[in-house]
Amino acid sequence: MAVPKRKTSRSNTRHRRSQWKATTPDLVPITIEGRRLLVPRPLIRAYQRGLITPR
Repeated sequence: MAVPKRKTSRSNTRHRRSQWKATTPDLVPITIEGRRLLVPRPLIRAYQRGLITPR
């Protein structure tokens, strides 16, 4: 397991964390029960199999 060699300053830690940016998932149109839905790509199979029910 990686262990830090020395303590980093508070400003460096916060600056490093601020570089992470969340990206919006790409939505894919699918048709379920005659309704067109926009769902995230990783969840397409779950919607098609009925594991997730659309609202």
